[in-house]
Amino acid sequence: MGVTGKTVERWLSDDDLIPHARNREDAAQALGVDATMLWPKAVRDVLKTGSDREIVRSYPYRSACPSSVWGELITSAKSELFFAGYTNYFLWLEQPNLVETLRRKAAAGCRVRFLMGDPAGEVTRQREAIEDVALTVSTRIRITLEHLHRLGPVEGVEARFTAPEDAMNHVSLSVFRFDHSALVTPHLARLVGHDSPLMHLRGAGEGGMWSRFTDHAEELWERATPAL
Repeated sequence: MGVTGKTVERWLSDDDLIPHARNREDAAQALGVDATMLWPKAVRDVLKTGSDREIVRSYPYRSACPSSVWGELITSAKSELFFAGYTNYFLWLEQPNLVETLRRKAAAGCRVRFLMGDPAGEVTRQREAIEDVALTVSTRIRITLEHLHRLGPVEGVEARFTAPEDAMNHVSLSVFRFDHSALVTPHLARLVGHDSPLMHLRGAGEGGMWSRFTDHAEELWERATPAL
């Protein structure tokens, strides 16, 4: 096989050590067995099964997800853009000329929705006290409102405030939908959104993670009140 005896000894003594693909195939051929029999973990690590198929990638911080990922998801969406973050303000900072992009999307028949917390709501006030940062939650919501007013009344663009009874559930989980993809952030304790983790999901059927998170956002939307 062209490897040393010590290398083979390491393969045998360490179950977590997986040889390179070429070495796995050579070993399997020499022993007359399938490579998956010798190193099944190598296959499990490559092939996702069940709901795991919906996880495209995860990030320990939302800020670790490149802005280009957001941009590509927004650009590629054809029928549905649903921004259900509690403030959504960072979108305007990270995505160049987002107002015009959304205007073009709506003109092409894409439904564009923004679900925000109520800037005057009790949960917003509580969250501001918890975060204790200069750029307050209500200010971040008003930044989004300012940009939406700049967008103007456009057919296909909607904005709502979360109902008071749903605000606590909304502030703890942000869901951003792009057709059959989504970026989801569960907010941790006292951390602001960009310091919380993020999952990039792609829908693969009913009952999976994608549909559960997007169904959650839809439920909040149904009880929300118009913001514009």
